[in-house]
Amino acid sequence: MILRAQTVVTLNGPPLRDGAVAVHGGRITAVGPFETVARQSSGEVVDLGEQILMPGLINAHCHLDYTTMRHSINPPASFTGWISRINALKRQMTDDDYLQAIALGFEELRRWGTTTVCNLEAFPELLPKLPPPPIRTWWFLELIDLRSRVTSEALMQGALSFFESRPDWLGGFGLNPHAPYTASAELFRLCNACGSRFGMPLTTHIAESAEEEAMFARREGDLFEFLSKLGRPMNDCGQRSSFANAVEGGLIGPGWLLAHANELEEPDFALIAATPGDWHLVHCPQSHAYFKHRPFAWKRLETLGVGISLGTDSLASNDSLSLFSEMQAAQQAAPWLTSETLLRMVTTHPAKALGKVGELGELRPGAHADLIALPFAGDAPRAYDAILNNRSPIEWMMLDGNIV
Repeated sequence: MILRAQTVVTLNGPPLRDGAVAVHGGRITAVGPFETVARQSSGEVVDLGEQILMPGLINAHCHLDYTTMRHSINPPASFTGWISRINALKRQMTDDDYLQAIALGFEELRRWGTTTVCNLEAFPELLPKLPPPPIRTWWFLELIDLRSRVTSEALMQGALSFFESRPDWLGGFGLNPHAPYTASAELFRLCNACGSRFGMPLTTHIAESAEEEAMFARREGDLFEFLSKLGRPMNDCGQRSSFANAVEGGLIGPGWLLAHANELEEPDFALIAATPGDWHLVHCPQSHAYFKHRPFAWKRLETLGVGISLGTDSLASNDSLSLFSEMQAAQQAAPWLTSETLLRMVTTHPAKALGKVGELGELRPGAHADLIALPFAGDAPRAYDAILNNRSPIEWMMLDGNIV
């Protein structure tokens, strides 16, 4: 099959006018000007006309379990108050409620051009009840051991048995020790060992709120009091920041997908600079605004060469699963960010964080044939701005070589 469009955005070169992408067996086999691709490739030509043909978007941080919580929690006075409220809502939900939420979440992601999602799954026991996901999905199994320790045997079985029984599911599986305040150092180390041994990606929430920093740095605040009452050992608090505590303790580091990082201080930036490797952070602009966190450290992190991806978080702290809306919110908060830079935060950056450079997030031979198209009648150099400013659902999508 040959896909032709007025403009093709590859993300590994300038936009192409009258471009084409050849697809076979779920992979891209050729990309270039239409005349060149048509000479080199065979198959049906699908002419999309005045459209931008581009890679599908990658949502680097999402909680599909909570899709039905949209507008259920008013912006809270404290992060700890939000935790209490979402826990109360979760206690009212059944397995069927969560299954419906996941299905609705997938539907909304597809509507807004997401072809790959990193979903943090709080209820791994639901996975056997799910049909194959309609988009490429990395299921990060959320792990919390506040009340009971997770053994290495249980961790391995939970992470791998389902993965081995579903080879037909697009995507993969990873581990998510929830956060340093809900997962023990032992659990983080087990996840590191499992990820290293089996090549599984790892993610966690880190330095998300001012209350988390007050807890770790100063042994005070609402979160400190809340978790103390739950019986969490607090001997890791009162010395350094949440981020420094986790990095210097060997819990997290380069290669992890680190979500939020809203409360980094100068010593944390120095720690990033002093620790070699590829650092990956995930910023969720609309959730960030919902919680009224302090301004995100865009320029400082860019200077350090940190790869920043975008995610939507959950609809318990957002009102949309559209990555277009996230890009727009990010540019509103940081106007110096170009449209191309922001587009890379939902394509090539998360692809690199997942270890899928050349396979996801760009159009090149060998990449998965995950593509979307959106209307555009302008000149090719303006394509990035047109993508950023898109406010309409995506009507054409290809996933793994199939038009859906």
